[in-house]
Amino acid sequence: MAHIPGPDETVVDLPAGRLRGAVEDGLTVFRAVPYAASPVGALRWRPARPHPGWSGTRDATADGPSAPQMYREGGDPVLGGHGEPPFDEDCLTLNVWTPGVDDARRPVLVWIHGGGFVSGSGSLPTYSGATFARDGDLVVVGINYRIGPLGYLHPTPEDEEGYGDGDGAADTDGAGHAARPAGGNHWLGDQLAALRWVHENIASFGGDPDSITVAGQSGGAVSTAALAGAPGAADLIRRVILMSPPFGLDFPSPEGSLERTAAYLELAGAKSLAELRSQEWPALIAAAGGLFARTARWGYWPTPFLPVIDGVTLHRHPADALLHGAAAGIEVLIGWTREEANFGFALDPGHADADRERVTARIAETFGAGAAPDVYAAYERTRPGSRPADVLMDLITDELFRMPAVRLAEARAAAGRPVWAYQFDFPSPAYEGRLGAAHCLELPFAFDNFDQWANAPFVAGLAPAVRDGLAHTMHRAWIAFARTGDPNHPDMPHWSPYGADTRTTMRFDSVVTALDDLAGDSRRLHEGALRRLTS
Repeated sequence: MAHIPGPDETVVDLPAGRLRGAVEDGLTVFRAVPYAASPVGALRWRPARPHPGWSGTRDATADGPSAPQMYREGGDPVLGGHGEPPFDEDCLTLNVWTPGVDDARRPVLVWIHGGGFVSGSGSLPTYSGATFARDGDLVVVGINYRIGPLGYLHPTPEDEEGYGDGDGAADTDGAGHAARPAGGNHWLGDQLAALRWVHENIASFGGDPDSITVAGQSGGAVSTAALAGAPGAADLIRRVILMSPPFGLDFPSPEGSLERTAAYLELAGAKSLAELRSQEWPALIAAAGGLFARTARWGYWPTPFLPVIDGVTLHRHPADALLHGAAAGIEVLIGWTREEANFGFALDPGHADADRERVTARIAETFGAGAAPDVYAAYERTRPGSRPADVLMDLITDELFRMPAVRLAEARAAAGRPVWAYQFDFPSPAYEGRLGAAHCLELPFAFDNFDQWANAPFVAGLAPAVRDGLAHTMHRAWIAFARTGDPNHPDMPHWSPYGADTRTTMRFDSVVTALDDLAGDSRRLHEGALRRLTS
């Protein structure tokens, strides 16, 4: 039922029941709102199902638990941490920030957190929707979803045959739609259930269900693209913001995922998902730590869990989803940071101290042994004075982030589809500048909420005047895009769409500049090398 404005604007009536939120700095905020049933017991590793609802008034003033994940006291040396207790499997909830519980029908921004498919939360203070809601008059939604083994573990064929058994109920998604087994993509089923919840309920929070922008960073950007290509979901999304999507990852088929599944089962001391259901979630997360070591390869980003192209929930690579069908018409803003890979490798001696020979051998794995020396030399020319580690990190950045994003922009531009491209170049001064413009560094600028990032080492030492000016420019561009599909606003240079001829890319740095073919050196290098490989 639609909300009827009354004297208490912290209360909304939904089909599932009544919610009471709280006023926080002029915004009305609803926290830990369930969008699907708790995926515990027999519902572990099954598609999200509708929440049964509640009686009375549900308190929505405090964050709920985040999805179970690995946690290290004190955090990591770059972000300082990407998830805080409490954790619990009963995590399929979302938070809503709104300027007013009314009938204003404001544009909606749905945020999907990243975290390498193993960490993060939609309720992290760093991902607070307050700045977007307040500065942009938007309704903002941050979601939690299953991650790590609980969201990405793909079953064996024997386990898959058992779906639907055990509780006598047919599998459905969070909106009550019949669903085939979701394989290892329960993360996607959760997100789709959340998106449908937003579409069906957001008007009660002052939002417009016909103007939904989905945004995500890193793994969350992969999710955003996958959602756009999910059956029926494209009609729910008007535009997407893809921040640093690692589209260069090789997402396996069900058959290709079996080796990782077997390794995880061995680490967990189980022979099937049925046996795993008897374990408590902390044991499942502990076993996931061992999978990092089993799947790690020198010179490659570690990803123990990956989306699976199962032909049921995910029919093609997420980047390709934005080139086909209804999703091709969605407006796209996509970008990357200049030194994405420095996030994972610049502070690791095993990579930072690499010599020329080892880096050349890594290049050969992509371009072939014959081309590797020339590719190495080309990277040296684009970054004068570079060490072997710099060449390695530029290569990984190109392979995993920059070139796949450029290829998506090229393909959409060639098809006459709207796409806007950017590169974030502003470097972190932390660790004597070794991080550069690393992966994740654009996040506090896009959210413009540095007060929430005080414990993140990679923002230490940023000059406030330059930092805040760039954040204002970037934050307002994201707001403009979510409101209109055009990121331009009066406080920045004109930003043209990425075109087949101009390849306009906005460069976010201490001086914000729109440049043609900003990634041209990398694009020509990779296009030429790949042509040689396929000729």
